[in-house]
Amino acid sequence: MSVTQTQRDETGRAAATKCWNCQAPAAATHFCAACGKIQPLPEGADYFVFFGLPEKLSLDSTQLEAQFHKLSWKLHPDNFVRAGDFERDLSLNRSSELNDAYRTLREPISRVEYLLLRRGLRKEGTTKQQAPPELLEEVFELNESLDQLREARAEGADLAALREPLDAAQKNFRQKLEEVDAELAGIAREWDFALDTAADEAKKQTLLARMNEVLNRRSYIRNLVAGVQKELAEA
Repeated sequence: MSVTQTQRDETGRAAATKCWNCQAPAAATHFCAACGKIQPLPEGADYFVFFGLPEKLSLDSTQLEAQFHKLSWKLHPDNFVRAGDFERDLSLNRSSELNDAYRTLREPISRVEYLLLRRGLRKEGTTKQQAPPELLEEVFELNESLDQLREARAEGADLAALREPLDAAQKNFRQKLEEVDAELAGIAREWDFALDTAADEAKKQTLLARMNEVLNRRSYIRNLVAGVQKELAEA
């Protein structure tokens, strides 16, 4: 599904279109309210549009899951076996896209990543791996401990004493990861409030930039935790 910016009103909802079959005004939904025909989504439609949602980051997971199952049934190709090629193709494509959309929006972090991807602040499959300045000293000490562990392991030495500082470092960085997640959730709430109050684009860009910075920091810390866990498992 395209990640280009969808045309939306000031609340973040997608703009309306017309039904291809009866020309009745149709919102950015999967079916025409007038004739019931399956509809193409607007050009550049995103996963939020797919579920009829504004670009908000606080979602009710129960409602999202219920909507997913409802759409899974309504969009299933078995319901279009007697329809024309156009409608059958729409159903096939939409059923596939539905799974991608649900996997992305059901997790808070992936929702933020997707929003930033759509807004052009991130590229798919890439993240910055520069150590945050406030963590440089701790990262340096961690790398020293990891080097000592690797050297001792290569020499067949006792690793018990070397595990303790790494266990402590892992616990420390796990705590920092929780703090970063809380910070990101706070900015996400600010984003939702900005949509509710029709904040100007400058305000939204500031919030997006803050989310991107925190997400980069989160990615770095998460990789540190995974790296330490891997070394300890092999020790």
